[in-house]
Amino acid sequence: METEWQTYRTRFLVKAKQLDAPLSFCDSLGREHAGVAGDYLVEFADGVLRIAPRELFEDIYVLMETERRKRPCSTVPNRNHFVSTALYSKMLSS
Repeated sequence: METEWQTYRTRFLVKAKQLDAPLSFCDSLGREHAGVAGDYLVEFADGVLRIAPRELFEDIYVLMETERRKRPCSTVPNRNHFVSTALYSKMLSS
């Protein structure tokens, strides 16, 4: 797997890698997990690994900005940024 871990959020933070090839494994409880290219390998805070289908994962999780992607402090977000953030917050609270 060539991609690096990225941090995503929903109510909880997770790390995930998008699969570039099929992957299957058995976890410590003997449960089998399998995914295809495009699905996500997800690591939860307690170290548990699971595979999430792409459609489900991308519907639930939002990629966190990393230091290299953040805008400089001097950049002022436009009004659309605040509207989008407000709408997103409202959706999360309902």
